[in-house]
Amino acid sequence: MGMQKITFTNREGYTLAARLEHPADGKPRAYAILAHVFTGNKNLSATRYIARCLTQHSIAVLRFDFAGLGESEGDFAETNFSSNVSDLLAAAEYLAEHYEPPQLLVGHSLGGASVIFAAAQLPSIRAIATIGTPSEPEHVMHLLAERLEDIEECGKATVNIGGRSFTIKKQFVDDLRNKDMYGVLRELKKPILVMHSPQDSIVEIDNAAQIYKAAYHPKSFISLDGADHMLSSKKDAHYVGNMVASWLSRYIDESVPGDAAPQDYLSAHLGPDGYTTEIIAGSHALLADESGKVGAEDFGPSPFQLLLAALSSSTAMYIQHHARLQSIPLEHVHINSSLDGCYEDRLQGSKDQAPEYLRMSITLSPPLEVEQLTSLKDAAMRCPVARSISSDTIIKRSWEMTIDDL
Repeated sequence: MGMQKITFTNREGYTLAARLEHPADGKPRAYAILAHVFTGNKNLSATRYIARCLTQHSIAVLRFDFAGLGESEGDFAETNFSSNVSDLLAAAEYLAEHYEPPQLLVGHSLGGASVIFAAAQLPSIRAIATIGTPSEPEHVMHLLAERLEDIEECGKATVNIGGRSFTIKKQFVDDLRNKDMYGVLRELKKPILVMHSPQDSIVEIDNAAQIYKAAYHPKSFISLDGADHMLSSKKDAHYVGNMVASWLSRYIDESVPGDAAPQDYLSAHLGPDGYTTEIIAGSHALLADESGKVGAEDFGPSPFQLLLAALSSSTAMYIQHHARLQSIPLEHVHINSSLDGCYEDRLQGSKDQAPEYLRMSITLSPPLEVEQLTSLKDAAMRCPVARSISSDTIIKRSWEMTIDDL
């Protein structure tokens, strides 16, 4: 099913813009809602990367813009922390009506505080994960410090946050001050994962300690050493997504709806944006992509790298298989592979590109006798994948088109 652009209506009647991302096989283990940072939006790089990692682990993810932000309707000046929580509840209602109730809430920064408050009102939620989250919503007021007096005296003021101007009203400040995070945590009694960087200069790590202390077990903490508050490094966002998915496995049903895919089944799904392709191979999931050299996200190996991986792994397996049949004392097979030719030309299918050669360097250990080595060399030439590549394999394609209901 891939990614769908959807909208839903919040409790104030505004239309909120969202993206719903499904695993490539369309069979999620659970549904999650991902809440972005204060004044952010659903398309921030960290939000997209975390969602992508979760879908790789068969978790469907709904990420949306809070009212007044991104592509969602509403006036940001009229929103507050309570309205963010209300928007999360509306997102959960949408999933429950059209798919199934969400089991996981993930929130980044103030979004993390929002999901804690929302989880207290959603019986379906089985686990919560927070990232760089303040221990009290009121912590956000340090961003307003220079204009706080104006807000108090005039009822509103324009504040610069992250290089953008926002109108903040006194009702926003009053709402933050009236929220009791510790009280909610003490009553929540649901599994919570607290993730925070010791180097976070926006929300200090002491906030994580306070959240952890107030929450009941089961509770977990993961240090995001070296990460900044926004998780601007892709590797940090990937780490967060993978850790959340692994941790969640203890609290959700591991079974996947429907029949398990046969081991020789493979599907590939590519959405309307970029080159990132979700692959389901039997019971396994992975991503293929192109590199940054051609303007792609580099979320996974390229198709040519996957081709080399298939050939190299098949060759290694077949060599070892033959060694065992012949009682050859082979312990390790190491293969380095490369494909000659210009990378961009291969991607663009240039007719003028130079002839390409697939090169393999095979190292065997321990050292073998000449007869044994010759036998294994002959076996490598008969590798099934190599024979498929070099033979006149016929590729039969059938085409289908889906048409949305009018």
